[in-house]
Amino acid sequence: MPDYDGLVPEAEDSRATRYTTLAAGPDFRHELEIKRSRFITVLRRVEGEDGARALIAELRREFHDARHHCSAFILGPDRMTQRSSDDGEPSGTAGLPMLEALNRRETANGVADLSDVCAVVVRYFGGILLGAGGLVRAYSDSVSQAADRAPWVSRQRLRLADVPVGFADAGKLENEIRSAGLHVVGTEYGAGNAVLRVAFEDDAASLERVQRTVLSLSAGAYEAHPGGAEWVDLTG
Repeated sequence: MPDYDGLVPEAEDSRATRYTTLAAGPDFRHELEIKRSRFITVLRRVEGEDGARALIAELRREFHDARHHCSAFILGPDRMTQRSSDDGEPSGTAGLPMLEALNRRETANGVADLSDVCAVVVRYFGGILLGAGGLVRAYSDSVSQAADRAPWVSRQRLRLADVPVGFADAGKLENEIRSAGLHVVGTEYGAGNAVLRVAFEDDAASLERVQRTVLSLSAGAYEAHPGGAEWVDLTG
């Protein structure tokens, strides 16, 4: 069964219940050389346009002597926010091919659902003109190859429940809850007590199962208190 990591703020209203994004961690980088031009692709997980634009600004400073810093990003569970920039390349030869590479990248058979990701391709011109078609292929391939190598993670909207327990019982009950097939996504320890946080499918039957399991495992000593829905990274 999968483990969970990466809780984020309360889930916004969305028709989507799952999508794919970069695994938490540092930026992913990949470089191509095409006819002496260097194409350095940087992928970053971002939660909004500010994060995407911050990456672009950072790379402009880092690669200040590069001729182009082209970009594309997709945001939100429903992938409704999409932007791209040619940054001085001929119109339609850089940003749009990059965006299309993100959009069409399959994460499962027939499923293309990348989101909350920004791609920037830094180009150092090598002195040989690639032509419009060559540029489209170069920028598309740069992002596609980076996406093929980058670490991705599935995110799912799940309901959460808190289980306040005595400090002495926390470890044992957590193990028993996991053994019962439920998913503990975190434990907060306080002075003499702890709160186990359990994630489950967002439906009435799953909530009833969680409540029934906690009551049974604790012989009625503890209860699960349902909370809101949040986006959770599924790992493992």
